[in-house]
Amino acid sequence: MPVAEENKTPIYKDLDELEQYFIKNAGLKTTFDFGVRKLKVLKKGVHFYYINGLCDTGFIMEISEQLVEINDHEKLSTHLKEIVENRLIHQSVTPIKTMEEAIDGLLNGIVVYFVEGSDEAFMVDVRSYPGRTPQEPDTEKVVRGSRDGFVENLIVNTALTRRRIKDKRLRFEILQVGERSKTDISIGYIDDVANPGLVDTIRKEIEAIDIDGLTMADKSVEEFLVKQGYNPYPLVRYTERADIAATHLLEGHVLIYVDTSPSVIITPTTYFHHLQHAEEYRQSPAVGTFVRWSRFLGVLASLFLLPLWYLFVLDPALLPKGLEFIGPNEETNIPVIAQLFMAEIGIEMFRIAAIHTPTPLATAMGLIAAALVGQIAIDVGLFTPEVILYVAVAAIGTFATPSYELSVANKLARLFLLAAVAIFYIPGLIVGCTVFFIYIVGIKSLNTPYLWPLLPFNPRAFLQIIIRRSVPGSKIRPSIVQPRNKFKQPSS
Repeated sequence: MPVAEENKTPIYKDLDELEQYFIKNAGLKTTFDFGVRKLKVLKKGVHFYYINGLCDTGFIMEISEQLVEINDHEKLSTHLKEIVENRLIHQSVTPIKTMEEAIDGLLNGIVVYFVEGSDEAFMVDVRSYPGRTPQEPDTEKVVRGSRDGFVENLIVNTALTRRRIKDKRLRFEILQVGERSKTDISIGYIDDVANPGLVDTIRKEIEAIDIDGLTMADKSVEEFLVKQGYNPYPLVRYTERADIAATHLLEGHVLIYVDTSPSVIITPTTYFHHLQHAEEYRQSPAVGTFVRWSRFLGVLASLFLLPLWYLFVLDPALLPKGLEFIGPNEETNIPVIAQLFMAEIGIEMFRIAAIHTPTPLATAMGLIAAALVGQIAIDVGLFTPEVILYVAVAAIGTFATPSYELSVANKLARLFLLAAVAIFYIPGLIVGCTVFFIYIVGIKSLNTPYLWPLLPFNPRAFLQIIIRRSVPGSKIRPSIVQPRNKFKQPSS
């Protein structure tokens, strides 16, 4: 929480008292990366404090040279503070009045300059955070398209977005959250497009976050923002692609950038937002529509294929004529439902192992999974071939889901439907699907219906979900975000 104004400590005019304050309150001379450099300028002290590793050393050296040269070109003066300020050759110099501001700036990588006898200090933003260069995200690859993606640096991420939207109405509000971590969070939106009520709601929710630190960055912010609880379905969408983020900004969405995270939060979102992928928009509308339908088929298979197949196994009389071959052709000692759950858990274990496996060993682990575990499990009678086949198809549908969070939630729903069929047979499937559908309908993300535009039904928007429209044909922004300007065209 912010410190009350009356409790703030003014800048010390005496540099020895200033140093003692930093020793007591910020760990100077105890923590090795907190440094101070003391200069003499016109027979007065000029000290600057910094954190090693968070500052651009080149800028600091250049500013130090300028300060030292004052002794060669200036006479003794009572206006040393103004002379020093004029020699801080940087585009971002901010005067401050309190020690709390100085410490907050230092911990963010800003260098703070103090002049003996002055009750004002200067913050110079020479931050240079360690990090990687923008590159294509592993989870959102496209055949054709940009290869840059968000990184763990907030400044770089906002710059990648602004490079795509050079609009004077694009806003990036900055907030700081976390009593100890002091994590920078930026709210991005287009001023004359985004719903002001949505922006205010998100701003108030973020300002209300009261926590020591946001070490898990965007995920922690999401849990405070949407209060998801144990609902497995994602209520916000993540993206690491700058082009996707820019597209949603133009549609009227509000984005949340969290420093130290390469993922940007898109709000509000529906179930169908999690089924979109950039690849659809990098192909022609016809090909993009085909890709989208294939993905929808995969998602449906990941949800309903196994429960439906298992129902046919339990009651082969339900099979239409000509499909009597569906079902296990050989007897096993292990019930089919047990095989299905064992296979599901096994695939989840392989997925977790793949995440933790070093890249050079990933191929070897794939061979182990396919050749050793899968085939030998069939040979010894642990699984029937049909179980492996249908579990594999359902797993492929899971991996075809663009949103990782949605794919895991769908897997839990699939296991729920399997258990319902195993216990109640046909009524179990019917009731299970009904309960699942009612549950999804009842979900709201920031007061946004989760199944829009299916429920409530919006024919024009639903048609755009089914068919990938060409860009010239998409002239209206989604009404679900309640944009101030509903037409995708320049204002007069």
